[in-house]
Amino acid sequence: MNLLKALVTVSGFTLISRILGYARDFFIARAFGAGLATDAFFVAFRIPNLLRRLFAEGAFSQAFVPVLAEYKNRHPEETRSLIDGVATLLFVALVVATALGMAAAPLVVYVSAPGFASDPQKFELTVRLLRITFPYIGFISLVAFAAGVLNTWNRFSVPAITPTLLNVSFIVGVLFASRFDPPVEVLAWAVFAGGFLQLAFQVPFLFKLGVLPRWRLDLTHPGVRRMLRLMAPAAFGVSISQVSLLINTIFASFLVSGSVSWLYYADRLMEFPAGVLGVALGTILLPSLSKFHADANPAEYAALLDWGLRMTVLLAVPSAVALAVLALPLISSLFLYGRFTPEDAAMVREALVAYSIGLIGMILVKILAPGFYARQNIRTPVKIGILTLLATQAMNLAFIVPLRHAGLALAIGLGACLNAALLFRILRRTGVYAPLPGWGVFLGKVGLAVAVMAAVLYFAMGEAAWWLAAPWQRKLPAIAGLVAAGAFAYLACLAALGFRVRDFHRRGAV
Repeated sequence: MNLLKALVTVSGFTLISRILGYARDFFIARAFGAGLATDAFFVAFRIPNLLRRLFAEGAFSQAFVPVLAEYKNRHPEETRSLIDGVATLLFVALVVATALGMAAAPLVVYVSAPGFASDPQKFELTVRLLRITFPYIGFISLVAFAAGVLNTWNRFSVPAITPTLLNVSFIVGVLFASRFDPPVEVLAWAVFAGGFLQLAFQVPFLFKLGVLPRWRLDLTHPGVRRMLRLMAPAAFGVSISQVSLLINTIFASFLVSGSVSWLYYADRLMEFPAGVLGVALGTILLPSLSKFHADANPAEYAALLDWGLRMTVLLAVPSAVALAVLALPLISSLFLYGRFTPEDAAMVREALVAYSIGLIGMILVKILAPGFYARQNIRTPVKIGILTLLATQAMNLAFIVPLRHAGLALAIGLGACLNAALLFRILRRTGVYAPLPGWGVFLGKVGLAVAVMAAVLYFAMGEAAWWLAAPWQRKLPAIAGLVAAGAFAYLACLAALGFRVRDFHRRGAV
C-alpha cells in the first residue's frame, strides 16, 4: 500500500467534506448570524461532539485499532469474534449513555455553560437542542467503530467521505428553518439525521468485507478485555484535551454574547488543515504503525514516524502561515453575509490568528500520539496531557482579560505545541524514534518556500476594506485566486529547491 497515495485519497475526501462544511457554515451564518440562538446550538452540539472525540474517535479508536490490527496479523481466526464482542458491548454502552444524557440535559448544560444560567431563555433553548442532538453520540460512535475496522482493512476512502453526509444534512436543514419554532431547532434535527445517515452509509461496506457485527456479548474474550483495559487510560488521556475545550466554553459563556460563536467559526477554519492533514495522516499511520509493532519491526516503525513528521512540516507550516495572513479575506468570503456583521468578522479574525499560532502543534500531536498508541502505551500521553491541561488553564487565566475570546484560542494552540514537544522528546529519549539524516536542509528549504508564499499572499490580498464591502460574486473568485497563487508560489519554490513527489513515496504495512 502506497501511503502517499492513501494520504492523497483520504485528504481529498476530507477536503470535500470540509468544503461542504464551509458551505454549511455559510448558510448557518447567513440565516442565524452570531447571537443567542447560535450560542445555544453550538453549546448543544459541542457536548455530543466532545463525547464523540472523547469516546468514539479518541479513547475507543486508540484502544481498538491496535488490538484489532494485532488480531488480524497474529490471530486471524479470532478476529471476527473480537469485532462482534466489541460492537455488542459498544452498542449497549451507547444506549445507556444516550438515555442518561438526554435525561440529565439541564445539568449537563449548567456544568458546560454555567454563564447561560443567568439567561433563562438561552438556558432552556440549549437544553431543548441538546436533547435532540444527544443521540448523535450513539450514531457517530458506531460510525467510528466501523471506520476503525475499515481502516484496518486499508479501506480508507469510505470513512473519509462519510462526514460529508452530516454537512449535507445541515445544508438541507437550513432551507427548512422557517418551518421550525424556533428556527434554530432545525440545526439540532440536522445533527440527528446526519448521524443516522453516516452509520447507514458504512453498513454495506462492512457487509461486503464479511465483518458486519453480530450480537455477541462476551466480556471474557481476551481481546475485548485488553481493549477495555487500554480504554481506561485512553479515555482519561483524551478527556484532558476535551476538558480543556470544555473549560474554554465555560470561560467564553461569561464573555459578551457571541463569543462562543466567534470561537466556533474560527475553530471551523482552523479545523480545515487540522482535518485534511492531521486527521488524515493519523488515520493512515495508526494501522501501519500497529502492524509494524505487532511484527516487531522497530526500524520500519521509526522510518514511518519520520515520514509522517516530514509530511506534517511540509504541509502544516504553510497552512498555518496562510491561515494567519488570509484570516480576514477567508472570514469575509465565507461568513460575512446576512446577519453576520463586520464586527463578527473582526472578532473571528482575532481568534483565528490566535489559533493559527498553535496549528502546527495540533497537527503534530495527531502524528506523534499514534507513535505511543500503536505500541499500546497510553499512559505516557496521559501524563503529558495532564501537564498540558494545567498549562493551558494557566494560560487561559493569563490571556482572557487582555485578549478576551482570542486568549482562549491562543491558550489551546500553545498547549498543543507543548503537548507535541513533550511527546517528541519522549519518543526520542526512549529510542522509539530517531530522525533520519537531512532534517536541517529539509527545514531550511521549507522555511524559504513558506516565506516566499507569505510575501505573495500579503502583497496580493489588498486592503481589508475591500473584503468587508465587496459582494460575494467578487470575493469568492478573489479568495480562490489568492489560495491558488499562494499554493503555486510555495510548490514552485519547493520544486526549484529540488523537491520531487517521488521523494515522499512510502510503503505501509500490508
